[in-house]
Amino acid sequence: MVARQLAGRGIRDPRVLAAMRWAPREWFLPPHLAGDAYNDGPLPIGSGQTISQPYVVALMTERLEPKRTDRILEIGTGSGYQTAILAYLSSSGRVFTVERLPDLLVEAEERFRRLGLSNIETRLGDGAAGWPEAAPFDRVIVAAAAPRIPEQLTAELAPGGRLVIPVGDLSSQELVILERPASGARLVQHQAGGVRFVPLISRFAFTEEA
Repeated sequence: MVARQLAGRGIRDPRVLAAMRWAPREWFLPPHLAGDAYNDGPLPIGSGQTISQPYVVALMTERLEPKRTDRILEIGTGSGYQTAILAYLSSSGRVFTVERLPDLLVEAEERFRRLGLSNIETRLGDGAAGWPEAAPFDRVIVAAAAPRIPEQLTAELAPGGRLVIPVGDLSSQELVILERPASGARLVQHQAGGVRFVPLISRFAFTEEA
């Protein structure tokens, strides 16, 4: 059902639609919200965080254009739903995912085990600091909005790589796509429409908790 809804909203990549059909979204929600899993809206997952609506997950994944062998860096594991989608699509690659909230990360790791996903590595910490020892990455995706794109993340993007990130504040956010040409030349930036995400909490993104 979710794949039909997404196709109706313009998601065309058959691999992305297959991944969305495969992932049991209800597994990534608190039990009392399982019945709402396939509603096309964000839902709370605790600790002031949300799981993005299916359309936004599919849109960001389609814009990321992950390949089967990619090394992917994800900032903001959250429930682990987007992580699982990426791991499915990069089945011969690897997903490195960073979360700053320990309770969410522990729960996500258990879901990965249940799904049999062995190509995911997790880290507790400040996602905007990147994962330098595992860089460079073919793809980088950020699941929280930053007022500016953290320089460390662009530095870890491989030639021919792509970064997808929401940029803005609580009142206005735009989905931004950065591409590094295979020649390693200057980054090319595109915009992909308005979105709504929780803020990225990081001293590297100039958004800090009080």
